[in-house]
Amino acid sequence: MARPKMHLGFDFSYSHMGGRWRLPGSWPGRIFPDVTMYEDIARIAERGLLDMIFSGDGTGVPDTWRGSRDAAVEWGVNWPRQDLNPIMVAMSRVTRHIGYGLTYSSTFMHPYYTARLMNSLDHLTGGRIAMNLVTSTRRSDAANFGFDELMEHGARYDRMEEFTDVCRKLWDATEADAMLWDHASGRVGDPRKVHGVRHHGRFFNVEGPLNTPPSPQGRPVLIQAGGSPRGIRASAHVADHVFGADMALPLQIKQRQALDAALADLGRDPSAVGILWQTPIVVAETDAAAQAQRNLLLTAIPPEAVGAYLSYNSGYDFSTLPERFSLQDLHAEIVASNASPAGFVHELAVKLGAGTTITRAEFFEHGLRNATSYDTTIAGTAAQLADRLEEVFEATGSRGGFMLGHIVSLPGDLQAIVDLLVPELQRRGRFRTAYGGRTLRENLLDS
Repeated sequence: MARPKMHLGFDFSYSHMGGRWRLPGSWPGRIFPDVTMYEDIARIAERGLLDMIFSGDGTGVPDTWRGSRDAAVEWGVNWPRQDLNPIMVAMSRVTRHIGYGLTYSSTFMHPYYTARLMNSLDHLTGGRIAMNLVTSTRRSDAANFGFDELMEHGARYDRMEEFTDVCRKLWDATEADAMLWDHASGRVGDPRKVHGVRHHGRFFNVEGPLNTPPSPQGRPVLIQAGGSPRGIRASAHVADHVFGADMALPLQIKQRQALDAALADLGRDPSAVGILWQTPIVVAETDAAAQAQRNLLLTAIPPEAVGAYLSYNSGYDFSTLPERFSLQDLHAEIVASNASPAGFVHELAVKLGAGTTITRAEFFEHGLRNATSYDTTIAGTAAQLADRLEEVFEATGSRGGFMLGHIVSLPGDLQAIVDLLVPELQRRGRFRTAYGGRTLRENLLDS
């Protein structure tokens, strides 16, 4: 009996930020956003038969730390960025099979515009586009779109669910065989197969249909990454595949169980929805070489950049921390501010105990390892890492796979994944030896 196969994506979100751009071997002779670099990584990733190339995104410049954006600009903390859809189109033009995952916020975007954009990108890529739909927890992002305060946590997910419902109605409004393009008669489309959309909800009033041809995939693939109890329920409503955080295995098992229960409550088949676990990774010919590469992460950014990174992602200014404090009290303050209840402080409280009192210096020592993904980066030989991936894959239901990334240097660490790790997984019967589908959706369903 064939063993369930993993799906693998590659996340390049932070390859040019947080000091990674200057580490040995990174961005050789090039500077962000040189499109030739992205074309090169697309070719490498497709050579390794990966499912998709992925990037998170955000529009705000981090300014939570000390109420200023200066540290973020000086040290490249979640800055600079740009909309990656034109870059991913360029990447798609030099590849034939690999998919592309873009990130947009349902908190700020409008579903009609977004559904039309993703449909258009699906045509440009030949059915290889995915949308990672996020709720926004950062005040600087909210200010970009005219919000004085963050939307309440539960309301953000309510809006996301309605946003998704509208997009699906719009994508489904034109049937797959509606286009005629009949040269003899001159008929372009069949009016009987283009249906109205009249959505009137809590957040959106939308008249459809889209004025685009139907998507090559039927619908673009939807990815969602909610980790809180409310976020997991939203994932069950929204996602074709879930993007899981790089956390301890017991927490990953707990999330898989919670997601399965939420999917079953909605009448969806849990076996059809995989989780792609975010997995910072370094693979090398020897364990010593991999560990040395991983250790470079601890040299990537100074303490001020750590503070800017943690404050931005938690929605809380950690420059105000006292010399000693309780993790439980700090987490309560973050939740009360409508920032995300999941995140670094929550994970640290789980690791050390919610009632633990720590010093400011200890907090930022842990913070450096979090901001650089040092603690969650797995490093070793191909065989060692394949063992680890198999353990997680089996413990979390053998559905989905991994979003590899947050590597130390690009493109070398991606080449090592393709040349060392992929062949080892193939040898074990855990990864494809050829693309089986025409579209991203088909390849993600291929197990």
